[in-house]
Amino acid sequence: MQKKYLTIYEDLVKKIQANVWPVSTMLPSENELTDHYRTSRETIRKALNLLSQNGYIQKIRGKGSVVIDFNKFSFPVSGIESYTELTEKLQFNSRTTVEKLGYLDSENELTEILKSNYNAIWNVIRVREISGEKIILDKDYFNEKYVPLLSKETCERSIYDYIENELGLVIGFAQKEIVVEEPTEEDRELLDLEGFSNVVVIRSQVYLDNANLFQFTESRHRPDKFRFVDFARRVKN
Repeated sequence: MQKKYLTIYEDLVKKIQANVWPVSTMLPSENELTDHYRTSRETIRKALNLLSQNGYIQKIRGKGSVVIDFNKFSFPVSGIESYTELTEKLQFNSRTTVEKLGYLDSENELTEILKSNYNAIWNVIRVREISGEKIILDKDYFNEKYVPLLSKETCERSIYDYIENELGLVIGFAQKEIVVEEPTEEDRELLDLEGFSNVVVIRSQVYLDNANLFQFTESRHRPDKFRFVDFARRVKN
């Protein structure tokens, strides 16, 4: 038997999707929802937490829960998570297609970025499809000294899972840059841009825990489908 908070969560999702509570309006209070569903506040809070985690509401301390645009996916800027980890956590209906896989020419500028004078650099280009729409183009480059050329099947699943659990490497930290650019011909060919004139690009240099640079990645996103979130703390001098 399904737990009650999941049943309530699913009912609230249906109502949000049906525009019972439009974007930017407040959900009923916890007390009102408790009375409506004839359950405990703890059960309501579990349902609301799940709504928040899956991008349907934003909790505002002292005010309640406001409905946000559930057609946008919340991707964290800080932290290092693989696409597979994110889609599993957010429960996306997702599919990955490998468009290109192989070694770079030795004169490619990425060999300098990855500081590889003696080791080959390989790259994989993957299209991420969410709910039937191709909205992310991921271009990843790896130094073969640390990560050998992987199979297409592994790249369609999770490269980070292979790196950590098969190679036994520890991914440490990343430096990221976020910019807005005009779509390239490749973007327009591989993504469902539907006339959009910009894409959001996140470029990352990713390091192992011993500070060795092993990956450069460029993730190109259709702008209407994402919000990029971070956590910031004020530090006083």
